[in-house]
Amino acid sequence: MLVFNKKSDLSAFLSPLINQNKSIGFVPTMGALHQGHLSLLKKSLSENDVTVMSIFVNPTQFNNADDLNQYPRTLERDIQIMQDLSNNIIVYAPEVTDIYEGNTVSENFDYDGLENQMEGKHRPGHFNGVGTIVKRLFEIIQPKRAYFGEKDFQQLQIVKKLVSKYKIPVDVIGCSIHREANGLAMSSRNERLSPMAREKAAIVYQILNNAKILFKTKAIEDIIIYVTNEFKKHPEFQLEYFEIADENTLLPVLKKEANTKYRGFIAIFVENIRLIDNISLN
Repeated sequence: MLVFNKKSDLSAFLSPLINQNKSIGFVPTMGALHQGHLSLLKKSLSENDVTVMSIFVNPTQFNNADDLNQYPRTLERDIQIMQDLSNNIIVYAPEVTDIYEGNTVSENFDYDGLENQMEGKHRPGHFNGVGTIVKRLFEIIQPKRAYFGEKDFQQLQIVKKLVSKYKIPVDVIGCSIHREANGLAMSSRNERLSPMAREKAAIVYQILNNAKILFKTKAIEDIIIYVTNEFKKHPEFQLEYFEIADENTLLPVLKKEANTKYRGFIAIFVENIRLIDNISLN
Protein backbone atom coordinates (compact mmCIF):
# COMPACT_ATOMS: atom_id res chain seq x y z
CA MET A 1 0.00 0.00 0.00
CA LEU A 2 1.30 3.42 -0.98
CA VAL A 3 1.14 6.21 1.61
CA PHE A 4 1.90 9.80 0.59
CA ASN A 5 2.46 12.67 2.99
CA LYS A 6 3.19 15.36 0.42
CA LYS A 7 0.86 16.56 -2.30
CA SER A 8 3.75 16.99 -4.72
CA ASP A 9 4.64 13.29 -4.41
CA LEU A 10 1.01 12.22 -4.72
CA SER A 11 0.45 14.42 -7.78
CA ALA A 12 3.59 13.06 -9.42
CA PHE A 13 2.32 9.51 -8.89
CA LEU A 14 -1.23 10.23 -10.09
CA SER A 15 -0.36 12.39 -13.09
CA PRO A 16 0.56 9.52 -15.47
CA LEU A 17 -2.59 7.64 -14.44
CA ILE A 18 -4.72 10.69 -15.20
CA ASN A 19 -3.00 11.03 -18.58
CA GLN A 20 -3.92 7.41 -19.27
CA ASN A 21 -7.57 8.28 -18.53
CA LYS A 22 -7.64 6.01 -15.50
CA SER A 23 -10.67 6.74 -13.35
CA ILE A 24 -9.79 7.88 -9.84
CA GLY A 25 -12.22 7.35 -6.98
CA PHE A 26 -11.69 9.45 -3.88
CA VAL A 27 -12.81 8.97 -0.27
CA PRO A 28 -11.99 11.97 1.96
CA THR A 29 -11.87 11.22 5.71
CA MET A 30 -10.48 12.52 8.96
CA GLY A 31 -9.38 9.03 9.96
CA ALA A 32 -10.42 6.88 12.93
CA LEU A 33 -11.89 4.55 10.32
CA HIS A 34 -15.00 2.46 10.86
CA GLN A 35 -17.23 0.25 8.72
CA GLY A 36 -18.96 3.28 7.24
CA HIS A 37 -15.67 4.48 5.78
CA LEU A 38 -14.89 0.99 4.52
CA SER A 39 -18.22 0.83 2.70
CA LEU A 40 -17.22 3.99 0.81
CA LEU A 41 -13.86 2.44 -0.04
CA LYS A 42 -15.50 -0.76 -1.29
CA LYS A 43 -17.81 1.23 -3.56
CA SER A 44 -14.89 3.24 -4.94
CA LEU A 45 -12.79 0.12 -5.49
CA SER A 46 -15.63 -1.48 -7.44
CA GLU A 47 -16.27 1.57 -9.64
CA ASN A 48 -12.80 2.98 -10.41
CA ASP A 49 -9.36 2.01 -11.69
CA VAL A 50 -7.64 3.78 -8.78
CA THR A 51 -8.87 4.61 -5.26
CA VAL A 52 -7.39 7.32 -3.05
CA MET A 53 -8.34 7.88 0.58
CA SER A 54 -7.23 11.00 2.41
CA ILE A 55 -6.74 11.01 6.17
CA PHE A 56 -6.53 14.57 7.40
CA VAL A 57 -8.05 16.24 10.47
CA ASN A 58 -8.87 19.59 8.91
CA PRO A 59 -8.44 22.43 11.43
CA THR A 60 -10.44 25.03 9.51
CA GLN A 61 -13.74 23.17 9.87
CA PHE A 62 -13.59 23.07 13.67
CA ASN A 63 -15.11 26.00 15.54
CA ASN A 64 -14.32 24.32 18.87
CA ALA A 65 -10.61 24.04 19.72
CA ASP A 66 -11.22 21.27 22.26
CA ASP A 67 -13.09 19.21 19.67
CA LEU A 68 -10.15 19.60 17.27
CA ASN A 69 -7.58 18.64 19.91
CA GLN A 70 -9.55 15.62 21.09
CA TYR A 71 -10.50 14.30 17.67
CA PRO A 72 -9.15 10.72 17.44
CA ARG A 73 -5.99 10.29 15.38
CA THR A 74 -5.20 6.65 14.65
CA LEU A 75 -3.19 6.67 11.42
CA GLU A 76 -1.27 3.40 11.93
CA ARG A 77 -4.46 1.56 12.83
CA ASP A 78 -6.27 3.12 9.89
CA ILE A 79 -3.59 2.00 7.44
CA GLN A 80 -3.75 -1.55 8.82
CA ILE A 81 -7.55 -1.58 8.43
CA MET A 82 -7.19 -0.49 4.80
CA GLN A 83 -4.51 -3.09 4.12
CA ASP A 84 -6.84 -5.77 5.45
CA LEU A 85 -9.43 -4.59 2.93
CA SER A 86 -7.19 -4.09 -0.13
CA ASN A 87 -3.62 -3.31 -1.08
CA ASN A 88 -4.89 -1.22 -3.98
CA ILE A 89 -5.78 1.83 -1.89
CA ILE A 90 -3.57 4.91 -2.13
CA VAL A 91 -3.40 6.91 1.10
CA TYR A 92 -2.82 10.65 1.33
CA ALA A 93 -2.04 11.61 4.94
CA PRO A 94 -0.59 15.12 4.86
CA GLU A 95 0.47 17.52 7.58
CA VAL A 96 -1.37 20.83 7.93
CA THR A 97 1.56 22.67 6.33
CA ASP A 98 1.34 20.54 3.18
CA ILE A 99 -2.31 21.48 2.68
CA TYR A 100 -2.30 25.09 3.85
CA GLU A 101 1.32 26.13 3.21
CA GLY A 102 1.55 28.23 6.36
CA ASN A 103 -1.80 30.01 5.88
CA THR A 104 -4.32 27.92 7.80
CA VAL A 105 -7.46 29.88 7.01
CA SER A 106 -10.66 29.10 5.12
CA GLU A 107 -11.80 30.47 1.83
CA ASN A 108 -15.30 31.95 1.80
CA PHE A 109 -17.98 30.10 -0.13
CA ASP A 110 -21.54 30.82 -1.14
CA TYR A 111 -23.67 27.69 -1.17
CA ASP A 112 -26.94 29.48 -1.98
CA GLY A 113 -28.02 29.37 1.65
CA LEU A 114 -27.41 25.68 2.34
CA GLU A 115 -24.63 26.72 4.72
CA ASN A 116 -26.97 28.76 6.93
CA GLN A 117 -29.08 25.85 8.18
CA MET A 118 -28.57 23.38 11.04
CA GLU A 119 -24.83 22.69 11.31
CA GLY A 120 -24.10 26.08 9.77
CA LYS A 121 -26.13 27.85 12.45
CA HIS A 122 -24.51 25.97 15.29
CA ARG A 123 -20.95 25.77 13.95
CA PRO A 124 -20.01 29.18 12.47
CA GLY A 125 -17.49 28.92 9.63
CA HIS A 126 -17.72 25.13 9.51
CA PHE A 127 -18.77 24.86 5.90
CA ASN A 128 -16.18 27.37 4.71
CA GLY A 129 -13.64 24.98 6.21
CA VAL A 130 -15.29 21.99 4.56
CA GLY A 131 -15.37 23.72 1.18
CA THR A 132 -11.75 24.80 1.50
CA ILE A 133 -10.38 21.33 2.22
CA VAL A 134 -12.64 19.49 -0.25
CA LYS A 135 -11.80 21.90 -3.07
CA ARG A 136 -8.07 21.61 -2.39
CA LEU A 137 -8.18 17.83 -2.22
CA PHE A 138 -10.13 17.70 -5.48
CA GLU A 139 -7.47 19.91 -7.10
CA ILE A 140 -4.65 17.69 -5.83
CA ILE A 141 -6.21 14.29 -6.60
CA GLN A 142 -8.38 15.15 -9.62
CA PRO A 143 -10.85 12.32 -9.02
CA LYS A 144 -13.60 11.30 -11.37
CA ARG A 145 -15.82 10.28 -8.46
CA ALA A 146 -15.88 11.22 -4.77
CA TYR A 147 -17.78 9.33 -2.08
CA PHE A 148 -19.45 10.86 0.97
CA GLY A 149 -21.62 9.26 3.64
CA GLU A 150 -25.17 10.43 4.19
CA LYS A 151 -24.66 10.68 7.96
CA ASP A 152 -23.33 14.15 7.15
CA PHE A 153 -26.23 14.79 4.78
CA GLN A 154 -25.94 18.56 4.91
CA GLN A 155 -22.24 18.29 4.10
CA LEU A 156 -23.10 16.03 1.15
CA GLN A 157 -25.49 18.65 -0.23
CA ILE A 158 -22.90 21.37 0.38
CA VAL A 159 -20.24 19.46 -1.57
CA LYS A 160 -22.68 18.88 -4.44
CA LYS A 161 -23.38 22.62 -4.50
CA LEU A 162 -19.64 23.38 -4.38
CA VAL A 163 -19.00 21.15 -7.39
CA SER A 164 -21.93 22.66 -9.30
CA LYS A 165 -21.22 26.32 -8.58
CA TYR A 166 -17.47 26.15 -9.08
CA LYS A 167 -17.71 23.80 -12.07
CA ILE A 168 -15.45 21.13 -10.57
CA PRO A 169 -15.48 18.00 -12.79
CA VAL A 170 -16.23 15.45 -10.05
CA ASP A 171 -19.22 13.15 -9.61
CA VAL A 172 -20.24 13.39 -5.94
CA ILE A 173 -21.82 10.14 -4.76
CA GLY A 174 -23.79 9.86 -1.54
CA CYS A 175 -23.70 6.54 0.30
CA SER A 176 -26.14 5.24 2.91
CA ILE A 177 -25.52 5.58 6.64
CA HIS A 178 -23.79 2.65 8.34
CA ARG A 179 -25.02 1.92 11.85
CA GLU A 180 -23.78 0.02 14.85
CA ALA A 181 -25.78 -3.00 16.01
CA ASN A 182 -27.89 -0.79 18.29
CA GLY A 183 -28.68 1.69 15.51
CA LEU A 184 -26.20 4.41 16.48
CA ALA A 185 -24.85 6.05 13.33
CA MET A 186 -21.20 5.11 12.89
CA SER A 187 -18.90 8.04 13.58
CA SER A 188 -15.27 8.50 14.51
CA ARG A 189 -16.49 10.44 17.55
CA ASN A 190 -18.18 7.29 18.86
CA GLU A 191 -14.71 6.12 19.89
CA ARG A 192 -14.69 8.82 22.57
CA LEU A 193 -17.91 7.59 24.20
CA SER A 194 -17.88 5.37 27.27
CA PRO A 195 -19.31 1.88 26.64
CA MET A 196 -22.42 2.79 28.61
CA ALA A 197 -23.03 6.03 26.68
CA ARG A 198 -22.39 4.27 23.40
CA GLU A 199 -25.08 1.75 24.20
CA LYS A 200 -27.55 4.32 25.53
CA ALA A 201 -27.04 6.44 22.39
CA ALA A 202 -29.21 3.91 20.59
CA ILE A 203 -32.08 6.12 21.78
CA VAL A 204 -31.20 8.69 19.09
CA TYR A 205 -32.05 6.37 16.20
CA GLN A 206 -35.06 4.98 18.05
CA ILE A 207 -36.52 8.47 18.41
CA LEU A 208 -35.75 9.27 14.76
CA ASN A 209 -37.55 6.12 13.66
CA ASN A 210 -40.54 7.03 15.80
CA ALA A 211 -40.53 10.50 14.23
CA LYS A 212 -40.62 8.84 10.81
CA ILE A 213 -43.69 6.82 11.81
CA LEU A 214 -45.39 9.93 13.20
CA PHE A 215 -44.62 11.84 10.01
CA LYS A 216 -47.26 9.78 8.20
CA THR A 217 -50.11 11.12 10.31
CA LYS A 218 -48.95 14.00 12.52
CA ALA A 219 -48.21 17.66 11.89
CA ILE A 220 -44.54 18.63 11.80
CA GLU A 221 -44.92 20.84 14.86
CA ASP A 222 -46.26 17.88 16.84
CA ILE A 223 -43.31 15.72 15.77
CA ILE A 224 -40.82 18.35 16.91
CA ILE A 225 -42.59 18.56 20.28
CA TYR A 226 -42.49 14.75 20.56
CA VAL A 227 -38.73 14.59 19.92
CA THR A 228 -38.03 17.42 22.35
CA ASN A 229 -40.09 15.79 25.09
CA GLU A 230 -38.49 12.39 24.55
CA PHE A 231 -35.02 13.77 25.19
CA LYS A 232 -36.26 15.50 28.33
CA LYS A 233 -36.84 11.97 29.65
CA HIS A 234 -33.12 11.25 29.13
CA PRO A 235 -31.22 14.08 30.84
CA GLU A 236 -27.84 12.51 30.03
CA PHE A 237 -28.50 13.69 26.46
CA GLN A 238 -28.65 17.38 25.56
CA LEU A 239 -30.65 18.02 22.41
CA GLU A 240 -29.03 20.80 20.38
CA TYR A 241 -31.54 20.73 17.57
CA PHE A 242 -34.09 18.61 15.78
CA GLU A 243 -35.38 19.93 12.48
CA ILE A 244 -37.47 18.62 9.63
CA ALA A 245 -36.22 20.08 6.37
CA ASP A 246 -36.60 19.87 2.62
CA GLU A 247 -33.85 17.49 1.41
CA ASN A 248 -32.86 19.77 -1.47
CA THR A 249 -32.96 23.24 0.07
CA LEU A 250 -32.34 22.11 3.68
CA LEU A 251 -34.81 24.79 4.73
CA PRO A 252 -36.81 23.87 7.84
CA VAL A 253 -40.50 23.31 7.16
CA LEU A 254 -43.64 23.39 9.25
CA LYS A 255 -46.09 22.23 6.59
CA LYS A 256 -45.87 19.19 4.31
CA GLU A 257 -46.23 19.61 0.57
CA ALA A 258 -46.75 17.01 -2.14
CA ASN A 259 -43.81 15.80 -4.23
CA THR A 260 -41.23 17.00 -1.70
CA LYS A 261 -38.67 14.84 0.07
CA TYR A 262 -38.26 15.54 3.76
CA ARG A 263 -35.58 14.50 6.22
CA GLY A 264 -35.25 14.76 9.98
CA PHE A 265 -31.94 16.13 11.27
CA ILE A 266 -30.66 15.92 14.82
CA ALA A 267 -27.64 16.93 16.89
CA ILE A 268 -27.16 15.90 20.51
CA PHE A 269 -24.48 15.99 23.17
CA VAL A 270 -23.65 13.07 25.42
CA GLU A 271 -20.60 13.11 27.71
CA ASN A 272 -19.80 16.48 26.06
CA ILE A 273 -19.38 14.67 22.73
CA ARG A 274 -21.46 15.94 19.84
CA LEU A 275 -23.25 13.41 17.65
CA ILE A 276 -25.39 14.01 14.56
CA ASP A 277 -27.81 11.82 12.65
CA ASN A 278 -30.62 12.09 10.14
CA ILE A 279 -33.38 10.02 8.59
CA SER A 280 -35.44 10.16 5.41
CA LEU A 281 -39.07 10.71 6.37
CA ASN A 282 -40.95 9.90 3.17
